[in-house]
Amino acid sequence: MSAAGTAVRAVEAVPAAALVTGGLIGGYATARATGNRPLGGAVLAAAGAAAAHQWWRRGGPATSAALGGLYVLGFGLSHPLAKRIGAWPSVLAVTAANAAANAVLVDRARR
Repeated sequence: MSAAGTAVRAVEAVPAAALVTGGLIGGYATARATGNRPLGGAVLAAAGAAAAHQWWRRGGPATSAALGGLYVLGFGLSHPLAKRIGAWPSVLAVTAANAAANAVLVDRARR
């Protein structure tokens, strides 16, 4: 098996809820720890791409569109929400919503 095939199989073994959690929390934590927002965005994008692979394979185009929109919306809404409840609580709130939606819509289907 090629290295690319091995990488794809490895990603497919990870629940989509874990991927979006890693992307949202990891992206924020990376940006905060390094002071480099584009680096945090790269973490967010990489995890989102891996999750999108899961969404497409397990849920199809409609699920992919819905979960992709929720992921981007969560990232976008975390900024104004942070002004009201704080940065980490905001990131955790949007992450919880994304992880729950992924668990129900795609991860449960893989069992």
